[in-house]
Amino acid sequence: MSDAACFVFGAGPFYGLVRSPQPGDCILAADGGYRHCQAAGLQPDLLLGDFDSLETLPPGLETRTFPPEKDDTDTMLAVKAGLELGFRTFHLYGGTGGRMDHTLANLQTLGYLARKGARGYLYNQHTVFTALWNDRLTLPQRAEGIFSVFCLGGEATGVSIRGGQYPLDRGTLSPFFPLGVSNHFQGQPVEISVEDGCLLVSWELAEP
Repeated sequence: MSDAACFVFGAGPFYGLVRSPQPGDCILAADGGYRHCQAAGLQPDLLLGDFDSLETLPPGLETRTFPPEKDDTDTMLAVKAGLELGFRTFHLYGGTGGRMDHTLANLQTLGYLARKGARGYLYNQHTVFTALWNDRLTLPQRAEGIFSVFCLGGEATGVSIRGGQYPLDRGTLSPFFPLGVSNHFQGQPVEISVEDGCLLVSWELAEP
């Protein structure tokens, strides 16, 4: 299952598929995210949530219903289900661009996945986000474009950024100062690493 991925569709705005499911991948619809599966011509393997945004449940699908009074968001429920199935790569759609609190919750969900040894990718209209926990990431070379690195949680130490316009060598990022915002590609791969802590990394989906 190392090459397989779990696709999670939330109920927020859907901007189309950046990466499409392949045979062996899993598709999970979180509540109203089922509509995005329909729009993309996909049949989810599981539909789950408290169903406050999907009034009528489609017949013939495996469904898990939860009470509205719960700690987990519907997206988090789907992510936990994917982890239980053994997936370690997640692609999250419909998780940004709507309510800001849910967008923030989904960014935190990326951190949750990183802490579990998994990697999640959250897609916006023009941007993708991921999180690193005591880990490293290489972004492919691009002639130009913007990427940003933020601290997610407490201070992140031993943070290095190599290949970007503004390098950093084993520095410290604080959740109270956006030092890593708006860095620039400059024609070479960008290597980002953190020795202790969690980073939120974003980059543009296409070159300008």
